[in-house]
Amino acid sequence: MSVTSVDKDFENRTLTMTCDFPVSVERTWELWADPRQLERWWGPPTYPATVEKHELTPGGDVTYFMTGPEGDRHHGWWRITAVEGPTSLEFLDGFGEEPGEAGGMPTVTMRVEISGHGDGARMVLRSTFESAEAMEKMVEMGMDEGMTAALGQIDDLLDA
Repeated sequence: MSVTSVDKDFENRTLTMTCDFPVSVERTWELWADPRQLERWWGPPTYPATVEKHELTPGGDVTYFMTGPEGDRHHGWWRITAVEGPTSLEFLDGFGEEPGEAGGMPTVTMRVEISGHGDGARMVLRSTFESAEAMEKMVEMGMDEGMTAALGQIDDLLDA
């Protein structure tokens, strides 16, 4: 699996995941920039994502839903705040029917940084929570395990 570390820092309200891939920075960026590739790994394996809207520009929205094993749908959205492809992306991440609607769940600011590392690329995802309580709630719900499982799907995608 490409996930090399998971760091939960409750004092600074951050969850940081580091992944190493045997591909270029540009190829790693495609995982975010191409909505069809994003669908193949965003979300845990039993809750695959379907991307409905993909505006990867500052101020743009990405909307998607994950479909559970029973056919249930869970809607999510990103509000893009910064893009510097192929090395960085930042967005507000939430659940709800419409971008900006939190749907009762905490929203998270996610920063993605991609850099060269050895013969491949390193991707660091840093989620920053609005409060310690919000982080605790998301960790209790299994956010770190879900993200690890989702990121673990990238290996097969890169091998294809």
